[in-house]
Amino acid sequence: MASVNKVILVGNCGRDPEIRYLPSGQAVANVSLATTSKRKDKNSGELVEETQWHRVTFFDRLAEIAGEYVKKGRPIYVEGRLVYRKYTDKDGVEKSATDIIATEMQLLGSREGMGGPSDDEGGGGGQRRAAPPQRPAAAPQRQPAPSKPSTGFDDMDDDIPF
Repeated sequence: MASVNKVILVGNCGRDPEIRYLPSGQAVANVSLATTSKRKDKNSGELVEETQWHRVTFFDRLAEIAGEYVKKGRPIYVEGRLVYRKYTDKDGVEKSATDIIATEMQLLGSREGMGGPSDDEGGGGGQRRAAPPQRPAAAPQRQPAPSKPSTGFDDMDDDIPF
């Protein structure tokens, strides 16, 4: 029987990534990711907001990308798998932890402040310029074919704005 261990999270980063390199040279980045859900309390009827914190670990090139572009407060989409582990803390107490080992990551939100070379933060010395606005060419008006029934979309042009 096949099995699946897959997690999909969309949330906000709680801190900047911590990047380190293993002796093999492999990059590793750790991020805290907050996901929030809302529900109605049974007793009071009030809306209750619950935030869950997740420890996400990135490896290799994904770790380097996360280290460069992921910042505290930034919304991201993460796919990965769950890993459960036990460890002993400095006081000798055995603890459990759940980690998400990321296999996919996508930055969400605007591109402002991504830390790339065109940012004003001096990532590569590039100048930040706004592109001139582009105007799509006007499409000729189409007349509905008389043999087809009207769908209500006949007056729309075919230029898709995205």
